[in-house]
Amino acid sequence: MASLISCPHCGARPKEEFTIKGAVLPRRPDAGAGSEAWMDYVYRRDNPRGAYREYWHHTSGCRRWLVVTRDTASHEVAACQDAALAKRAEAQP
Repeated sequence: MASLISCPHCGARPKEEFTIKGAVLPRRPDAGAGSEAWMDYVYRRDNPRGAYREYWHHTSGCRRWLVVTRDTASHEVAACQDAALAKRAEAQP
């Protein structure tokens, strides 16, 4: 049985319809940031075990950007939300 991802727009869809685009954090440094900040951003990444938030693109469906929280050990998906809504929620005080 195929793994299903619960897209907030399309419902449960096979994981093959999605493309993983990378971690939500760390955030891209400002253009004027020093070389050390860029070195950290490009080359020095954590490899955590457990819950991890990633940007996914529903390439074969609604074509929306999503934030998916999944366990890096079991690959179980705990949450999936629209990336625009997730960004707005983070910006709220």
